[in-house]
Amino acid sequence: MMEFSIITIFPKMFDAILNYGITKRAIQKNKIKINLWNPRDYSIYKNKKVDHKIYGGGPGMLMMFLPLFKALKDAKKKSKKKNFVIYLTPQGKKLHQNALKNFYKKKHLIFICGRYEGIDERFIDNQVDEEWSIGDYILTGGELPAMIFIDAITRTLPGVLNSPTSLLEESFYSGLLDYSHYTRPKIINNLSVPAVLLSGNHKNIKKWRIESSLKNTFLKKPELIKKKKLTVLEKKILKKYQKTLKK
Repeated sequence: MMEFSIITIFPKMFDAILNYGITKRAIQKNKIKINLWNPRDYSIYKNKKVDHKIYGGGPGMLMMFLPLFKALKDAKKKSKKKNFVIYLTPQGKKLHQNALKNFYKKKHLIFICGRYEGIDERFIDNQVDEEWSIGDYILTGGELPAMIFIDAITRTLPGVLNSPTSLLEESFYSGLLDYSHYTRPKIINNLSVPAVLLSGNHKNIKKWRIESSLKNTFLKKPELIKKKKLTVLEKKILKKYQKTLKK
């Protein structure tokens, strides 16, 4: 079982992953465990204050070292597994699909969710193993990124998805975007499902899906094609498609 611990001043936000979807089912299957730790429970102030003014001046407040440190200490103590501490910050490395393969090998991930202007640098320097980000933009806290990390990592764990091949066919896993999908009815608003998908010819369907995946990637995220080592068949299909665009 993989264990996640989250240090956050808004633990109720995590009801979204505790009570819904794949993460809920993963908890029920004992594939993952999620623990929540609130730094306010470790505050030395009567009003449970966890932030203070920034030394040297400047706008906003900063989360203090001690409440975070005590929460982290208890999070580590509760788990018997090896800990790996991640601080979620725009300054961190950007999350991508390949990175998830490394995370699921960790047995106990601890996410530090910052707020306000961030957290005391001494905590980052001495208690955090790695800093990670979900993108080059600013959010009001680390809670949403933590949920994204947990959801994305959970999907990679064996036995979590209903179909063992689902993960292999998803966008980014193969280095390309997913192929297009269709469901019933066959025709709606005069729009038809591609005939090949109704043919029952699995060889042709497989080829069509490769074509669709390459087209989607070329049109939406062409930078992925530059990074991926294409097969001979993929190169042939892509070259043929590119010629049709030039006509």
